[in-house]
Amino acid sequence: MMGPAHSLSGAAAWLGAGAAAAALDHPMPWPVLLAGALICSGAALAPDLDHKSATISRAFGPFSRLLCGVIDKLSEAVYNSTRGQGERHRSGGHRTLTHTWPWALFLGAGFSAAAVFGGRWAVLVILFIHMVLAVEGLLWRAARVSSDILVWLLGATSAWSLAGVLDQPGNGANWLFSEPGQEYLWLGLPIVLGALVHNIGDAITISGCPILWPVPISGKRWYPLGTPRFMRFRAGAWVETRLLMPLFMVLGGAGALFALGFIG
Repeated sequence: MMGPAHSLSGAAAWLGAGAAAAALDHPMPWPVLLAGALICSGAALAPDLDHKSATISRAFGPFSRLLCGVIDKLSEAVYNSTRGQGERHRSGGHRTLTHTWPWALFLGAGFSAAAVFGGRWAVLVILFIHMVLAVEGLLWRAARVSSDILVWLLGATSAWSLAGVLDQPGNGANWLFSEPGQEYLWLGLPIVLGALVHNIGDAITISGCPILWPVPISGKRWYPLGTPRFMRFRAGAWVETRLLMPLFMVLGGAGALFALGFIG
């Protein structure tokens, strides 16, 4: 799928998680629901770090373009060194390492650890990164015609505001993990969820997605998991823009209303 659809699916997934948390009598405070939806929306772009033309490659100027190049080469090396006998050699890493469940867990664990051990400035950096990505994904038309600096300023002010709200008693800094020193440990959850939702979205397109690597399937370690062929579509096709994106909006809205107690 394309960047905007990935971002919408990420936001909808976290809002759905908020509804599930409410149903399990552990509701999210509204700042956690909002911040998590935006983080998950941004994190849903992260697996495309292996693609130099992806939305995320433009998000942070030369730095993100350089990072995408490095991740592409890393993914290519991991693929070629672990591929099975029946899997062809590749000269690019797109839809390999960063599109797997171990990578999603690695990202989530890394950001959670940074949030816990890095203190407030680490939390601000995490929020800033994902707020910028959320702007790039959700507001992609405006982001394309705006300067990078304006997008970064919006991301920075959003991150600072959200951190200030979350830090207030009862607003969710210690949601889910309440022991001293575990504040913001939950920040890794929307990051993992966003990455996994991205992979599921790619799995319903023509190429499929090797989500379950390194588990061998049909003799392949990089088996492109997906729906039956007749149900797949090309990225950017009408199924994505006219059906799935409106559906994500509706599901996300319903999840938010349930999570906040307006319905159910």
